[in-house]
Amino acid sequence: MVLSEPYWDHHIPLPKLGTLHSRLVTAFVALICFINSYDGDFVFDDSEAIINNKDLNPDTPLSNIWKNDFWGSNLSSNSSHKSYRPLTVLTFRINYLLAGGLHPIGFHMLNVALHCVISVLMIDVFAILIGGLVHDGRGAKLNLFPKASFLAALFFAAHPVHTESVAGIVGRADLLCALFFQLSFLVYCKAFQGGDRKFSVLWIFGSILLCAVAMLCKEQGITVLGVNAAYDILMVCNLNIYELTHRLLSRRKSSDIGGLVRSGLLMRLALLFLGGSFLLYARWRIMGTGPPSFTEVDNPASFAENVILRIVNYNYYYSLNAWLLLCPWWLCFDWSMGCVPLIKSATDWRIVWPLVLWCCLMGLISQALCSQDSNKRRTLTFGLVLLVIPFLPASNLFFRVGFVIAERVLYLSSAGYCLILAYAVGYCSCHWRKHKVHYNVGKSLADRGNQSAAVKYYREAVRLHPKYVHAMNNLGNILKERNELREAEKLLSAAVHIQPDFAAAWMNLGIVQNSLKKFDKAEQSYWNAIRFRKKYPDCYYNLGRLYADLNRSIDALNAWRNATMLKPDHSLAWNNMVILLDNTGNLAQAELIGKEALKILPKDHTIMFSLANVLGKQEKYKESEGFFLNALKINPNVASCHGNLAVLYHRWGKLDLAKRHYELSIRLDPSAPGTKENYNMLKRKLDQRQRPVG
Repeated sequence: MVLSEPYWDHHIPLPKLGTLHSRLVTAFVALICFINSYDGDFVFDDSEAIINNKDLNPDTPLSNIWKNDFWGSNLSSNSSHKSYRPLTVLTFRINYLLAGGLHPIGFHMLNVALHCVISVLMIDVFAILIGGLVHDGRGAKLNLFPKASFLAALFFAAHPVHTESVAGIVGRADLLCALFFQLSFLVYCKAFQGGDRKFSVLWIFGSILLCAVAMLCKEQGITVLGVNAAYDILMVCNLNIYELTHRLLSRRKSSDIGGLVRSGLLMRLALLFLGGSFLLYARWRIMGTGPPSFTEVDNPASFAENVILRIVNYNYYYSLNAWLLLCPWWLCFDWSMGCVPLIKSATDWRIVWPLVLWCCLMGLISQALCSQDSNKRRTLTFGLVLLVIPFLPASNLFFRVGFVIAERVLYLSSAGYCLILAYAVGYCSCHWRKHKVHYNVGKSLADRGNQSAAVKYYREAVRLHPKYVHAMNNLGNILKERNELREAEKLLSAAVHIQPDFAAAWMNLGIVQNSLKKFDKAEQSYWNAIRFRKKYPDCYYNLGRLYADLNRSIDALNAWRNATMLKPDHSLAWNNMVILLDNTGNLAQAELIGKEALKILPKDHTIMFSLANVLGKQEKYKESEGFFLNALKINPNVASCHGNLAVLYHRWGKLDLAKRHYELSIRLDPSAPGTKENYNMLKRKLDQRQRPVG
């Protein structure tokens, strides 16, 4: 048994905005921007979808909303626009019932509330896309980039292009669709939280089900499957499209393809494809297996006989939509009726705008594919994914739509624009605060385990700002872990010389000096850290480690006791006290400390394991067995726990149980020499017991 290694204090100089605070601020911004619509009347399309829609009337059978379109017309009618959104109509009907009639304030307030919720959820969506899932062996956890995701969510909450969706009551279809779009994506991400490249088919089916719910709010909901697929390919499987394309074109072998098969990607994509195909087929059957009929007034470009002019005008519409995202200076509730005259010749100056749009898109795509900065590639790629994929149903590429431009269809696409905008703001700030950004990039890389790249950024931060003590501290930490102790000591010594009250740097300097066998200096550094930060449990913990190395057991116990008094749930300090007392033969005191610790940390399997060892040595076999089994319930794959439980059964005379746990331990850790020796001893004993006496 060994004492736990000391751990490091990574001091973060910039205050992080708490998750709760960021959510409250985002909701508040969304509320302030759109609350002035609360007392609006029913206007424009509200007349047909709400006032004249008989499906809202409580006297109308509820089943009608599943047979009629969004406007209350029968789906089989030739005049129906085939917009099947029964769940949106159901919310209108609930508003009608709660208000006792057609009172618009309740309708408007629900729209505003939905926009607030969606804006808050965007923080999680953006954080996943920017940071991804980090597997640490115990499962997957979010690697959040709170500032960037928070900024992007703020842009989304306040973007003026959302006016039609939030202030117009019929825009609720877009709001509900966006809500279930987000939930479908977040549930899909939950499928990968098992770790070890495992995924849950149940969560994937849940995501497809939520996609179906989004479609029942608005047809655009089907596009979440495309976003899920892109996330799976680019984030979960970490596929570098540029590198893979280059290898295929150069006919070089790529190890990525086999890895994708082993990771289950093809199975997941098949599930998404089959689920999407079923939903599209069901949607086609519901609308009578025929497309809606639109007139030239609704979408004049789609009726142009010349294919080239049709393509040019479609691209001109795309550029206008992009301009609305970039500069929503003028907004309009209805862009039909000749608001946007057709481009009919190559001499029309407006043909420049589609060219500008595609030049910008090509620039973004090239950066998303070819940039050496992985953060830049990931952010721009998913920004483009969110920008383009939700817009596809409105693009006229797959079927004719019934409008020229509709700001409401940009509600989801604006999320991609906001993500790219947040990145652009961060990129500009890089030039304003170089040393801060180099530090933050280094910190981000270090948190994700890319220490070599982190060292490069930390060194650059120190070069640009030679007195940047926090960069020195974190660089010293990494150098210590790489066993570059002399340079680590030099950096940390410089940091505390520049800022004598930098307690974390003093503690980390003490750890380095301890590793260099400079025990007196290490002890003094620890006490300096405690002098500048009175309540510093981690420093007391590391001080105890120093005293344990020097065989100063009483001092070590006192230091760890101080750590647990300042931080009662300091698991390492509790556990090391039990282990030290066990190793020095103070079994009764070790038992008392272990039981005291478990009152505070009742589910800490490491303390259970240490206490079980102590009880076993005192021949309190039954009690020891209970703690071993409880520890294994919490973490069943700890080889040493199975091995020591086997020793307990071995001494106790329960040889069959001992054999089973020895075998489990060896299966989990075949290289454990002590367990193998004990197992061989047991087998000899079992052979002797079974050998006939004669």
